[in-house]
Amino acid sequence: MQTYLSNNETETEEIGARFAEKLPGGTVVAMYGDLGAGKTAFVRGMARGMGLSCRVSSPTFTIVNEYLGQRELIHFDMYRLSGADELFEIGWEDYLNRGAVCAVEWSEKVEDAFYGDEIRVTIEKLGDTRRQITIEGADAC
Repeated sequence: MQTYLSNNETETEEIGARFAEKLPGGTVVAMYGDLGAGKTAFVRGMARGMGLSCRVSSPTFTIVNEYLGQRELIHFDMYRLSGADELFEIGWEDYLNRGAVCAVEWSEKVEDAFYGDEIRVTIEKLGDTRRQITIEGADAC
């Protein structure tokens, strides 16, 4: 387990970038944190760390955004889903089979879809901009 402190959104993105630099394809990153904790900022950093230069935004209404380049990042937001069954209906297993890195916001809503090998990223609000980011699994990268 690794724990980081972030004082602002830029630092949260930087932690995400360092985390994702060597992240292997096929990795599921299960993200936890309250609304506004910084999950999307972390994913923005992940994209940069993976060498992607795309604009990263929250897929709250689209459920999934795909960011393509030399590597592939698939960004899910489960906030509007009622459970893992809905995730399977939109092709969860097909996404996993592509070998992309899958970042899943609001993972607590779909934990039944995970196989136990995911990396868990928890972002806790410690103040208006200060965050504690805890990374667990896969030897905490």
